[in-house]
Amino acid sequence: MKKIKYYYNTNTLRYEKLETPLRVTLLRVLGFISSAIVTAIIIVSVAYRYFPSANEKLLIQENEKLRQQFLVLDEKTKKLEGQMMELEKRDNEVYRTIFEANPVPDSVRLKEMAQQKEIQLVMSMNTSDLENSITNTINNLTLRIAYQDKSFNEITSFIKNKELLLASTPAIQPVSNKDLKRVASGFGYRIDPVYKTVKFHAGLDFTAPQGTPIYATANGVVRTAGNLGNGFGNHVVINHGYGYETLYGHMFRIKVRSGERIKRGEIIGWVGNTGKSTGPHCHYEVHKNGRTLDPVYFFYNDLSPEQFDRLLKLAASGNQSFD
Repeated sequence: MKKIKYYYNTNTLRYEKLETPLRVTLLRVLGFISSAIVTAIIIVSVAYRYFPSANEKLLIQENEKLRQQFLVLDEKTKKLEGQMMELEKRDNEVYRTIFEANPVPDSVRLKEMAQQKEIQLVMSMNTSDLENSITNTINNLTLRIAYQDKSFNEITSFIKNKELLLASTPAIQPVSNKDLKRVASGFGYRIDPVYKTVKFHAGLDFTAPQGTPIYATANGVVRTAGNLGNGFGNHVVINHGYGYETLYGHMFRIKVRSGERIKRGEIIGWVGNTGKSTGPHCHYEVHKNGRTLDPVYFFYNDLSPEQFDRLLKLAASGNQSFD
């Protein structure tokens, strides 16, 4: 049975029946419903945040596992990047310095990627961010490794070229001279033995008995072998490549022929007294790009420092030449 409410009316001084307007009733109902909806939304939000469903729990666990795997991969890639940086540093500062090659620019090695800002913290990444981060890092390393491989291939070619250059550079004396007593005249202005005037002597004169072997001082190809009437008598000119040529004059007999390929230490003829010569000896010259050089600075392969110093003093004496 519905209760009837009354209120005391001070104007009429009597109790009257309390009646609620329909508008007020509707407002009260709407207010209650709104409060209930807001409360339900708050309860559901809290429940979803702190009380995940079974599927959400699985997804959270899988996501955490992926994050841990990323941390492991990230640590490995950082180690690889450190190793790559060390290889690049050795490449630029050691290997290419040895072979006098220009260092590889950092821009070529894609180091600008390493100079970018750090990717956002791992814990704030989603799966897509993690995948993109790993992909970018691996692509970066792949490109750097590919270029480093190309650089090492270049260094290998440098080594081969350096070996050829060293083998083609005059490095020994043309005649056996262990006691260093066979250098009779050095490079520079000397008294001509025939005209008795001071003339430029473009090589070294090695005195030796006729028939003493003469050796090629570096690998090369014989350009001239014979007597051309130029004062050197029977002589040999060897083209060593890289701008180097050597001349061996006044031979008694020539062993090699023009166009023949020879190696350092191979006998090319024997000491004689042919051409403009005042006694058996080997006149030896070194040319680089058409310019005559002092041969004494090309005997580093078969002399100790003390012997080289002694030979320098002997070659510098202002005596008379043999040709």
